[in-house]
Amino acid sequence: MSEWTDVDGAAEFLPGTSRCVEVDGVAIAVFNVDGHYYAIEDLCSHESSTLSNGTLSGLEIICPRHEARFSLLTGEALSPPAYEPVPVFPVRVEAGRVQVRDPRFD
Repeated sequence: MSEWTDVDGAAEFLPGTSRCVEVDGVAIAVFNVDGHYYAIEDLCSHESSTLSNGTLSGLEIICPRHEARFSLLTGEALSPPAYEPVPVFPVRVEAGRVQVRDPRFD
């Protein structure tokens, strides 16, 4: 079973911001949207751009390269030029620390 990886302290991880962490060789973007945390693979399915430095719009992240939109809830591609989803990951707050894990290979 994969372990939980620390992202940041919840008090330092302000709403509207993101952090990128590596878990088992996978870059994961974690977003704070109004105090709720969401995590997706930090890789646009269209042309391999990072999503962590994209623009948040509600529960969507907009890729900075070609403006494809992805759901933070499901990873679904919501607009062209992306058509393939990106993986989403579980996030929790434990002892004041935001943590993420990649359970795909458990």
